[in-house]
Amino acid sequence: MVEIIILAPFLTGIIAFFLKPAAGRPLLVITGVFHLVLSVLLWIRRPEPVFNEYFAVTPEGMLSLLVISLLFFLISIYTTGYLEESKFQSEKIFTGSMLLFLSTMTMVTLSDHIMVMWIAIEATTLASAPLIYTHRSEASLEATWKYVLICSVGIALALLGSVLITVAMDIGQVDTDVSFSALTNAAGQLDPMWLKAGFVFILVGYGTKMGLAPMHTWLPDAHSEAPSPASALLSGVLLNCAYLGIFKTNKIMCAAGLGSFSGTILMVFGITSILAAATFILRQTEYKRMLAYSSIENMGIIAFGTGIGGLGAYGAMICLIHHSLIKSSLFLTSGNILLGYGTRLIDKTGGLVKVMPRTFVAFFGGFAGISGFPPFGIFIGELLIIIAAFRSAYYVSAGIFILSLCIIFAGLANHVMKISFHDTNATAQMKEKMTMIWPQYILLLTSLVLCVWIPDTLYQTIHNAVNSVNGGF
Repeated sequence: MVEIIILAPFLTGIIAFFLKPAAGRPLLVITGVFHLVLSVLLWIRRPEPVFNEYFAVTPEGMLSLLVISLLFFLISIYTTGYLEESKFQSEKIFTGSMLLFLSTMTMVTLSDHIMVMWIAIEATTLASAPLIYTHRSEASLEATWKYVLICSVGIALALLGSVLITVAMDIGQVDTDVSFSALTNAAGQLDPMWLKAGFVFILVGYGTKMGLAPMHTWLPDAHSEAPSPASALLSGVLLNCAYLGIFKTNKIMCAAGLGSFSGTILMVFGITSILAAATFILRQTEYKRMLAYSSIENMGIIAFGTGIGGLGAYGAMICLIHHSLIKSSLFLTSGNILLGYGTRLIDKTGGLVKVMPRTFVAFFGGFAGISGFPPFGIFIGELLIIIAAFRSAYYVSAGIFILSLCIIFAGLANHVMKISFHDTNATAQMKEKMTMIWPQYILLLTSLVLCVWIPDTLYQTIHNAVNSVNGGF
């Protein structure tokens, strides 16, 4: 079952390239349903993979897999309506790449071998690049090349980091599998100097794909130029996959007694990313780029909380889940706004509450959620991170963290108010189809429910995932 969940979207993705465009749309939804059913069964049964030296069902991997599967299913439903309205020239390539993207992201969540993880994350780059170039414009070509080149350089650095960890094994005379699970168990025997070097390269490498500043420069262009369903996957899911590689490596560092070293670096990159987002989000002129910088902010929040460890790592995992749900909803909603107004410019929109009222509800609800307002889950995650920072006596970092969040909220609020309530004579260029509305509502509702009630199995899974990070939780 473990390997089937990777192979199924891969095979349907290959098939989609040879189907008529209209036939690819239901194939997206059917694959999404099948993938979600398999993910739930995998969650319940936790079977042993056939290739258990390469794959494993881990708590952090299962969390990411379930989020990926739910998001893809809802995004696939939205995409059917979006494709009808957009009239892509290369729809077969788009649907096929979407399915291959799902396969590679699934492979990331289930990878346990350190090199298989690297291969899977690199494969996500290759599978998602055609999605960014869908509109075949000069801007989309530039964004695609920037995405491929910058992320490939980052992935190359992550490869070097992975090699350095194997050097730490050789010097420490550790005879074990090159898997995250085995390395975590044998972490105390690894050479600390080479392990530190490996972690730094892996953090910079995968941090490039995660969107951490200052390696984030590909992200605003890619998210802005990609069609909205692809942007929802890039922001809501792809960034999580890159974080997974960093998180698993950080667990090795903590098991080796080097958690303070890795935690400090994660906190520095986290604060840097939040400050970068706060700087650029104030003067954004496009709402999709605005959402992209919000993603950079949230990846910084997650890295900061992970670096603190314990309660902070738990808060980071909460933010990870809810950011995926809310940001995916916002990017899907931005697709409605783009189709309705025909522009990405904030100044050329306005009066969304009157022009597209159903879209407005999703957009404003997503803004409240991503800004950390209760009862959305990001509020709980950020609050836990702040409490953990003060408990660990990181007073200056906590102060910068809070101040930056306030600045980002002010910038987001200014732009969202213009889009939602600014007087305009514009009329909607598209009808608000329910298939392009209710997926966003479900995503936001899921975030609301998980804020007030977390099932015991989900809580235990999060607990198990962060239990070994800087003192546990």
